[in-house]
Amino acid sequence: MSADVPAEQTHACCAPGRGEERAAEGPVPVVEAAAAAAPHGGWRDLEGGTFLMGTAEGPYPEDGEGPVREVALSPFGIAATAVTGSEFAAFVESTGYATDAERYGWSFVFAGFLPRRFPPTRGAAGAPWWRQVHGADWRHPEGPGSGLRGRQDHPVVHVSHDDALAYCRWAGARLPTEAEWEYAARGGLSGRPYPWGDEREPGGEHRMNVWQGEFPERNTAADGYTGTCPVDAFPPNGYGLYNTTGNVWEWCADWFNPRYHRKGPWNDPTGPRYGQSRVLKGGSHMCHESYCLRYRTSARMGNTPDSSSGNTGFRVAR
Repeated sequence: MSADVPAEQTHACCAPGRGEERAAEGPVPVVEAAAAAAPHGGWRDLEGGTFLMGTAEGPYPEDGEGPVREVALSPFGIAATAVTGSEFAAFVESTGYATDAERYGWSFVFAGFLPRRFPPTRGAAGAPWWRQVHGADWRHPEGPGSGLRGRQDHPVVHVSHDDALAYCRWAGARLPTEAEWEYAARGGLSGRPYPWGDEREPGGEHRMNVWQGEFPERNTAADGYTGTCPVDAFPPNGYGLYNTTGNVWEWCADWFNPRYHRKGPWNDPTGPRYGQSRVLKGGSHMCHESYCLRYRTSARMGNTPDSSSGNTGFRVAR
């Protein structure tokens, strides 16, 4: 394998960043709003109010999950599911939009999904299981020769934060703030790591799509999936949201900073005014407790707005 792509975000092992490379020159896609349509699974209108955000027991202090703080939110709506491949296809068909992965010509794919004789390409620094694959994008999750057949109801992947914003403009929606996302993901529970409670697999039942077995060599697929799963594959939380932990990382509106929130504001917080990375929440199907115990409601990480990978998607809010 040749030289590594430098990691420009907090944890390349979870969702790698592009580094210093720039996309091919060309016009920035302009997206106009279309008639708003209900998202897959519908909207969940939430009353807001106060809740306890963050945790004092996060395994990665550098992520800035703590301190636990009381946050107040105004009423808002959020999609029950992440945006699907078919929903994103409708957006592209309507607008002709080209994603960052398409403009750059490549995206990151998990090496375990590639053929054994796949030619050597660059990997993410410190995370050789991420491979730079030319031609990988939302239509071709594992690169040329792959497609969405049988996965139209899976979350769209290989989408950057910029791509998510473009979709939102078209759909008449927006990205949730980190506080809104976490409030909704908790499903009304307080101080619990998972949307359903304290145990990862209550009564031996799998409740989310994460890596099973030994990472990165062997995934037993004990939860039913080796890659992504349908956006509504597991039971919803108390607010009716599906897959808020596991499956894919989800972009939020906020800039990422591990310390900014320690002193507020805590009323409808929207994060720092500027930054280099945007917040991602929820973990993904590639998370494993041995290196990435981030499939929890309070877990967070940051990545550059133009980065994309096969385990990164988003859901919309209003």
